[in-house]
Amino acid sequence: MSNPNSTASVIGRLANDPKVFGNKDGSKKVMLTAFVDRGYTDRQGNRISDALPFEAFVRAETQGIGPFAHVHKGDLVGLSYEPRLNRYTKTGGEVFEVKLEIQNISFLESRATTQARLAERVTKAEAQNQNLQAQAAPVAAAAPAVAHASAVQDEQLPFPTA
Repeated sequence: MSNPNSTASVIGRLANDPKVFGNKDGSKKVMLTAFVDRGYTDRQGNRISDALPFEAFVRAETQGIGPFAHVHKGDLVGLSYEPRLNRYTKTGGEVFEVKLEIQNISFLESRATTQARLAERVTKAEAQNQNLQAQAAPVAAAAPAVAHASAVQDEQLPFPTA
């Protein structure tokens, strides 16, 4: 059970797809970054956002990566988290590192909205891939065919090549 006085909640958009790291015991660590708006605007009326890194722990008993399998870059989510202080020694000095550990995630957009955004990303990626392949095809066709690119002659090899 967590201390309700040491928890916080934010609403933000994911900067990227969650990254998953497996542990030896079968559990997983999920890392993601969310852009969270500050509570004020600058002189020009622009709202400033901060990119906050979050971590989550997924138990080995959980199928896949749990709710994190359903979030992607650009999704609007609510994150409840606890700040954690990791303390360790590195190159002779003591290091204090604050981690924001996710306790709960809330989906703030409909599944249709998130799936449409994901489909648009896939379509753009496929179009970009086709463009890159089209650009690479003339280069491959223009390259001269080399019958034997090795500097070592067949008679110098200690084994038969045919």
